[in-house]
Amino acid sequence: MAVQKRDDFSQGGIAGNILSLAIPLTVAQLTVVLYNVVDRAFIGHIDAVGRDAFTGIGLVMPATYIITAFANLCGAGGAPLFSIARGRGKDEEASRIMGVSFTLLLLLGAALTAGFYLFQTPFLYLVGGSDSTVVHARSYLQIYLTGVIPVMIGLGMNPFINAQGFGKVGMMTTLLGAVVNLALDPLLIFGLHMGVQGAALATVIAQFCSAIWVMAFLTGRRTVLRLERRSMGLEAPILRRICGLGLTGFTFSVTNSLVQALGNAQLQTWGAAGQGGDLYVAAMTAIVSIREIVFQPIRGLTQGAQPVLGYNFGAGKYSRVRESIRFLTVSCLGYNILVWALLLAFPRAFILLFNDDPALLAAGAPAMRIYYAAYVMMSFQMIGQNTFVALGRAKNAVFFSLFRKVILVVPLMVLLPRLWGLGAYGVFASEPVSDILGGAACYITMMCTVWRDMKRPDET
Repeated sequence: MAVQKRDDFSQGGIAGNILSLAIPLTVAQLTVVLYNVVDRAFIGHIDAVGRDAFTGIGLVMPATYIITAFANLCGAGGAPLFSIARGRGKDEEASRIMGVSFTLLLLLGAALTAGFYLFQTPFLYLVGGSDSTVVHARSYLQIYLTGVIPVMIGLGMNPFINAQGFGKVGMMTTLLGAVVNLALDPLLIFGLHMGVQGAALATVIAQFCSAIWVMAFLTGRRTVLRLERRSMGLEAPILRRICGLGLTGFTFSVTNSLVQALGNAQLQTWGAAGQGGDLYVAAMTAIVSIREIVFQPIRGLTQGAQPVLGYNFGAGKYSRVRESIRFLTVSCLGYNILVWALLLAFPRAFILLFNDDPALLAAGAPAMRIYYAAYVMMSFQMIGQNTFVALGRAKNAVFFSLFRKVILVVPLMVLLPRLWGLGAYGVFASEPVSDILGGAACYITMMCTVWRDMKRPDET
């Protein structure tokens, strides 16, 4: 007997449906980012070693992006398929998709934990570390790795809560972790004088709390489709579909890791002639940390729209798919234009959140203006990419994720520092060029394919 659906996204206003999921999701994602960023802010203000410790956390970021990538492979790959199956009334198939996603997540989490433990030191030097910064990075990473599986459960299974219409419950997943982390950070870092290790321990404890919350809900009575042992395992056809669609979120995070690692390494090379590469790595760490915060509303809106897009597509309500795309375009552009203006006008104020070193402020402010010069174009990238994901068009989504970060950013990071005497600032300049070219290409392709296809009459 089919389980009654909690939400029918083919009914009601599009804006209301999307915002009912996007607002809690945005709050949840902002909370996750904030407690990670607050870690960095606390670390950056540790007496005597603040800047080196803060730079060391920048070296850990590529590792956290890789862990997030594999969580996205399961969650961002499984949840849209889950929504489409629900929209078609196939609840048994939806339950199986969730169970396979969970099994894959556990296996990947175990493999990542072992891999990073074995190769942490060479990895940290590879991503731009120096003797003075790797010591801090290693102290943080060794503790953080004990929480890899819990953080993957929180990130990878929370989309299945949101996909069933429980946006507020999904929001509580990260609020719980954030409250625990923010309470423990000052106590462990400064009160117990644990420094970087205290920040890592606070994060791990918070991750365990979030994972327990997610599992308690998905196996409990309130959920519409329950995570059950009989649905778990690695069923090849479903696994291929999850991995195929999840490659978008996976690629997005892996390429973030690649770009961050290459950027740090390039900054070490081109910064050596001035005040040293560590200074520019610290600047990049601050700039990327700021981006993580301001980017989340766009991420929340576009990911919150995925269940609505997928459900209406599965139900044959093509006019509502078009209406969702229109709403996303207006909302994302309006927000990003405001943020863009603030970032360019007040770069020093944002950098001061992390460290007040005069050299860092002097190098970071112009670097930040360069990095965010075309940030508004990221709206088009995210709208196009998440629309492709929501409708199951994995190849399009993966291509445009790779196009912006690998085909454009990676060569530009190598080339631009050699041109016009840009040096280290050429590394930062690679971002706006890729924002313009990648964002325009992704959105135009989406309009020429998805938008055109959705002009067919609705199915009754």
